[in-house]
Amino acid sequence: MSDACDEGAEAAELALCRATLYSALALGFQPPTRETITRLTTTDAASALADAARRLDLSLAGSEGDACVAPTSRPTLAELAAALAQLDGNLAALAGDYRRLFGHTARGEVPAYETEYGSEALFQQPQEMADLAGFLHAFGLAMRADAHERVDHVSCECEFLSFLACKEAYAIAHDDQEMRAATAGATELFLHDHVGRFVPAFATRLARATSSGLYRALADLLHALVEGDCRRCDITLGTPGLPLRPDPATIATPMGCEAAADGTCPAGAGIA
Repeated sequence: MSDACDEGAEAAELALCRATLYSALALGFQPPTRETITRLTTTDAASALADAARRLDLSLAGSEGDACVAPTSRPTLAELAAALAQLDGNLAALAGDYRRLFGHTARGEVPAYETEYGSEALFQQPQEMADLAGFLHAFGLAMRADAHERVDHVSCECEFLSFLACKEAYAIAHDDQEMRAATAGATELFLHDHVGRFVPAFATRLARATSSGLYRALADLLHALVEGDCRRCDITLGTPGLPLRPDPATIATPMGCEAAADGTCPAGAGIA
């Protein structure tokens, strides 16, 4: 086999490893059910996660640019994946933790929605949501009607990165250079504009809110994987201190902008 074939096979394998870990994270950040917990904690699942994480860790030895691995001061992906697989799958306890951490609205203790993070004006939030939907649409994807979830949820974004990694592996295996370039480019742009921007803040906030258990393991694994992916793609990672956007419910209406009783805008409000 030629060196080019060897390199292609390795690149495809690493892409599938990333797909495996992002898929597990997408499952883990969904509201817990018996099915999702089983899919994360079975012997086969634990083995697949361990193998994928170990392969990504080992890639650092060949080229730092290809390594999806946290800095040496942090646990390796393999160690984090092992911690995830060894957790107790008590559904009632996990459901309670999920409600406590993420709540029933976008503004739980730890918001799991990308567009809740940032110092930009509130009116930019719909634009960012439209951009996220555009990524999915470009690859023939859309949110399921029965999903009842926003496209900026961390689970949805991990699932999309898993899809892109699978598609990239397929393109490499079938020597489809156009597809490979498109998926790799979309991955880099999605990391730069979205996941790499807010995940450090989300994962840091989540780690502070829970010192152990499933969601601490998920936070650490997500942070390490995204950090490694950004290093691989030469993308500057977002700051862990990225603030939450102001909650619209807590913003007082400026004086002089209250609507009149008949719904019209009062004189002097600047709207014709």
